[in-house]
Amino acid sequence: MTRIRGKGVAAALMLSGAGLASLYAQPGADEERLQAGNPRTAVLKPASLPYIDAHVHIDQHDPEGAVQLLLRAMDGLNGAKAFIQTEPYGPDNPARWDAEMILPVVKKHPDKLIVLGGGGTLNPMILQSWRTRDSGPEVKRNFRERAEELLREGVSGFGELSTEHFSLPQSPVKDYEYAPADSPLMLLLADIAAEHNVPIDLHMEALPDDIATPADMGPPNPPRLHANIAPLERLLAHNPRAKLIWAHAGSDNVGFRSPEMMRKLLQAHPNLYMEIKYDPGFPGKDPPIVDGKLKPEWLKLYQDFPDRFIIGSDQHFDPPATVPLARAQQNALLLNQLPPDLRKKIATENALRIYSSSH
Repeated sequence: MTRIRGKGVAAALMLSGAGLASLYAQPGADEERLQAGNPRTAVLKPASLPYIDAHVHIDQHDPEGAVQLLLRAMDGLNGAKAFIQTEPYGPDNPARWDAEMILPVVKKHPDKLIVLGGGGTLNPMILQSWRTRDSGPEVKRNFRERAEELLREGVSGFGELSTEHFSLPQSPVKDYEYAPADSPLMLLLADIAAEHNVPIDLHMEALPDDIATPADMGPPNPPRLHANIAPLERLLAHNPRAKLIWAHAGSDNVGFRSPEMMRKLLQAHPNLYMEIKYDPGFPGKDPPIVDGKLKPEWLKLYQDFPDRFIIGSDQHFDPPATVPLARAQQNALLLNQLPPDLRKKIATENALRIYSSSH
């Protein structure tokens, strides 16, 4: 029997019959009506096939308006489903929030939307535990209780979490966040995720060695950054049944997350997956797209690991804004440059498999 974690999510991720057919249905009058009237969505160009964007964010202060904007954008982009993630916050951030603020609205659209949680509660607990070096029985008990509470409420994975998050002007999260990927609570979360067969979505800048913080990153970023690839590998090896999705492949703020680095990690760890992100406004040090073309070394990486990549644009859907939905648009169009069989895997099949569970 196939079961998907989270109330209402089984309908959202149905893999056969009418569910699969609906992924490839042509947009009708209702979709065109939803898209019309909003200049941010009216200009969007569709991907060549329906696809899942597995990493988007919405405005928690106006979840109804944000969801409607997201649905209109999905209509324009040929989006089949979207996975909404909570922002990763540190323990000192008073703006932190979690899935409870958006679940009631998102559950109205179980065929289109699912939610990941923990960014506003589990993530601060992980960072605080590392900061204080307190991971005793009570801390672990409270952490497990919160993680399992989120699953009961209907989240389909844990995300967005962060073990290395820079403070950058383009990010809504302004604090610097760090804990090693193999900290005690992250290892515990891997066990919980494996028990429930749900993934962890992780934001982590790639740092193979300790380095001085790049000159263009001032406070609150620290003067030096810790190596974090070895701890990531220890996390992956700790529980091979835990599915870890490393977010933002293609959006590198330092310069170490190359196709070669990712290739070695994917070869060594079958439970590692990655989200493709291309941000035309902030392309980073080694973007997959240059002058509108997918770079050969990135295409080769996708081809060599066709079951390990999904789309995760990191687009924020904030109704008051007027800026173009550029991340969502460009990641949809990136699919058009992939060979047909690979395109279908990355567009829908991989995400559906990673987020499904058999019991």
